Amino acid sequence: MRHAVEKHFRRASEAASEAFDPAGIPYIEQDIRRATHIRRTMPVFLTLRDDDGSSLVTAMLPQPGRSQPELHPVIVGQGNSDPYPAHGEAIAALGNRFGMTLDRARCYPYSRS
Repeated sequence: MRHAVEKHFRRASEAASEAFDPAGIPYIEQDIRRATHIRRTMPVFLTLRDDDGSSLVTAMLPQPGRSQPELHPVIVGQGNSDPYPAHGEAIAALGNRFGMTLDRARCYPYSRS
């Protein structure tokens, strides 16, 4: 979709992997537990799609039920465009599903004041 969320995914994945401490875990289980740790600690990355499967909106959200005050949700359209005018209702429904308000001022990082 030509946007910057991939950069956020890479950074979050690397940080989660580096934070994993294999001490005391049998060698044969380390990869499995590392993968579980990464899934548990990384933000959630989602793509809203149309009926044909084409990408419309990409979102980076905090893990449900976990307090991550340092993580600000990011929601962008193709090419870092503003998805709110065309897909605001779908974004609001996504927010309801995750129990949070996904307003444009907070989630769209390229807002012009």
